[in-house]
Amino acid sequence: MCGIIGVVGKNPVNQLLYDGLLVLQHRGQDAAGIVTCDGNTFFMHKSNGLVKDVFQTRHMRSLIGNAGIAHVRYPTAGSSSAAEAQPFYVNSPFGIVLGHNGNLTNSEELKSEIFKQDLRHINTTSDSEVLLNVLAHEIEKTSKSAVLNNDMVFDAVANVHRRCKGAYAVVAMIADFGLLAFRDPHGIRPLVIGKMETEKGTEYIVASESVALDVLGFTMMRDVEPGEAVFIDMDGNLFSKQCAKNPQLTPCIFEYVYLARPDSLIDGVSVYQTRLDMGASLAEKIKREWGHLDIDVVIPIPDTSRPSALQVGIALGLEYREGFIKNRYIGRTFIMPGQALRKKSVRQKLNPIKVEFEGKNVLLIDDSIVRGTTSKQIVQMARDAGARKVYFASAAPPVRFPNVYGIDMPSRDELLATDRTDQQICDEIGADGLIYQDLQALEDNVLALNPNIKDFDSSCFDGHYVTGDVDVAYLSRIESLRRDSTQTTRPPNSTTQMDLNLVGSEDDEFAAQAT
Repeated sequence: MCGIIGVVGKNPVNQLLYDGLLVLQHRGQDAAGIVTCDGNTFFMHKSNGLVKDVFQTRHMRSLIGNAGIAHVRYPTAGSSSAAEAQPFYVNSPFGIVLGHNGNLTNSEELKSEIFKQDLRHINTTSDSEVLLNVLAHEIEKTSKSAVLNNDMVFDAVANVHRRCKGAYAVVAMIADFGLLAFRDPHGIRPLVIGKMETEKGTEYIVASESVALDVLGFTMMRDVEPGEAVFIDMDGNLFSKQCAKNPQLTPCIFEYVYLARPDSLIDGVSVYQTRLDMGASLAEKIKREWGHLDIDVVIPIPDTSRPSALQVGIALGLEYREGFIKNRYIGRTFIMPGQALRKKSVRQKLNPIKVEFEGKNVLLIDDSIVRGTTSKQIVQMARDAGARKVYFASAAPPVRFPNVYGIDMPSRDELLATDRTDQQICDEIGADGLIYQDLQALEDNVLALNPNIKDFDSSCFDGHYVTGDVDVAYLSRIESLRRDSTQTTRPPNSTTQMDLNLVGSEDDEFAAQAT
């Protein structure tokens, strides 16, 4: 769930990159970085923290050049050290910087190959640095001289697709040559391209979400296709090529449920419309299977679930009311160290409006239930505020499996729905009734807006991993690494995750830390 941006402009791009990162802040709050390019020289500043805290005036003045890339990060692979803030840099065979959204599922094998065969050295535990070195090595293999051309770069990306497995949306800058962007052959993580006409010529942008293009004044051209590479040279000429064999669009469905901003378009699908339609299909299930419930009012858990809750209220002919006020100046509850602090944080984060609960049977709508910590506390808050009965509905199906493609969801034994029935989950969170969205209905909501999508990465719901290389042994290994990492002390110069403030459409307790 990281955010990436790349721009080739006709004027200095430092402000564009900064403003774009602010818009994509919801995709990563652990670290931020910008690299600009002027001739064959890179200028970089990156550190842990929010965009507004990482970049000061003196930093912005030093970011010189009409092209560059930028990144906001949540860590899935690697640590939260400031040394792992992106973009990453290598100076051989050419100066290359890279920002990555996703997660490589074969990074351990690649690390061995890079050291023993490619004769390259990795300085961090980040899979993004692995990806950068694979790309650099493949460019070195394909380049016949000191002068690169587009075909050499596209051949290198084809070899990256051959070697790398998992999810990756990438922006990279090659010094004094141009901006390269590409997407994995499954198109799991989003990437869009836009342009803006100026008096000096056409400027191009590549970004994780279309909202960055909207805010910066660019016109969206299209999504980068799965397996496709896009190259924009320093003169502003755009080239593209399909670099993968048998690519297939299988986007992560959790982008529509929770990760993306509602004002974004991803693979031709409006995130906001999807969330409205999720509410409509959830309402149909309630009518069909839960028509006996005596519900007085529908109340969303702010913020992401609001469109779905609104549509549920309309479809059921019930009042829609705001019942919780959200404090936006507290960190996300899922990253609080320890259950006691997590519970305390939920109470600090949301406060009920008692008049909306007193003497009523309420239907609470949330985007998803992952650990269940937040859900349980919210149900109790509703009861404490005077609700007679509290029903709980999730606009997403039960989350039963980890996501390995760039969302740091908890391990299987931390997921509330693992090996539990709906009734057991309902009892665990203390609700009087629990309604889940059906997976098929959720997928149909997205397909109705873009029938060209043939399948989804719905792995956190159904355990099917589209890259075909994830098995029980792999899940056990990453869960072991996760448990080890939670016992590691965070470096003193890095922002604590408790200090992070969410800026966007996101508020659940699931661990959405991502590269």
